[in-house]
Amino acid sequence: MKQLRKWSRILHRDIGFFFIGTTLIYAISGIALNHMADWNPNYSVEINQFTTSLNLEKGTTSKENVLNLLDKIDNRNNYKSHYYPDNRNIKIFLKGGSSVVVNIHNGNGIAEYLKKRPLIFETNYLHYNPNRIWTWFSDIFAGALILFVVTSFFITKGKKGIIGRGGIYMLLGIIIPILFLIFYM
Repeated sequence: MKQLRKWSRILHRDIGFFFIGTTLIYAISGIALNHMADWNPNYSVEINQFTTSLNLEKGTTSKENVLNLLDKIDNRNNYKSHYYPDNRNIKIFLKGGSSVVVNIHNGNGIAEYLKKRPLIFETNYLHYNPNRIWTWFSDIFAGALILFVVTSFFITKGKKGIIGRGGIYMLLGIIIPILFLIFYM
């Protein structure tokens, strides 16, 4: 039992240190993704209102006028495409997911700029398992978490260990998700 406790401590410590970065990635993105109904965890949105006198009605000069508008409110090099969703508005798509909507009758417009949220965008990207290599790595991480749990049973002995206070915490950690499932599923 003494050897089991010793190796449990060693594995628990070393696994914990090795996966510190991965744990932070999943923790940060998990919190962000839990609150998707409250905010966009990947992007912040900046909205700018403007008015233009340029003629943006459908016709042969509309693309050139769209580019002239972008010279004033953004940059013509960000232009991707445009279309008319109805007979009152033109929607202009910009690089990076941003867009501009202009009422072609009165010239009132709104430019909506998407900006990646630093750190959170990247952690969310990894949380979604973007490719096979990361999926394998995250599977190894999940296996390490299981090993982390098993080694925790043997680290502390006595009243503070699995047969004492540690066991109570363990049971609470199991009971709370089960109660949640019973009441909310």
